[in-house]
Amino acid sequence: MKMKEDENRRLNQALEDAVQGLQKAPTQEQLAHTLTVVRRVMQAGGQWIAAVETTPGASAALRPKIVQTADGGRWWYAFTSFDEQMKSPDAVKSTFWADINSLFDAALAAEEIQGIILNPWHCTLQLDKTLIRIIKP
Repeated sequence: MKMKEDENRRLNQALEDAVQGLQKAPTQEQLAHTLTVVRRVMQAGGQWIAAVETTPGASAALRPKIVQTADGGRWWYAFTSFDEQMKSPDAVKSTFWADINSLFDAALAAEEIQGIILNPWHCTLQLDKTLIRIIKP
């Protein structure tokens, strides 16, 4: 069952608040709280806006867009809201609402990435595969 848009927005706002708290006080306790909020949003059927691109060739299909970090890591990225998406310097052109649990499953199965960066240009949370495994039940 799809979550109501208002509920998804409310839960994602609570997540943004937790991430901002983590950025202000990067402690183990605040990280645990933030991961708990991510788990609650996921378990409630929450969704994020995933950036996608088309694959070249005759069978053009959509795949998650990858951002490369300064250390050479390759990550998928997603946004908690359209406001966060609009902060992107490269004007993300293609997105879709993705179920967080399904996005996590796909990220864990994708060998070419390190994880998912949520809101990569503001209110950022970098979820590597270790953290994703902690979040998932």
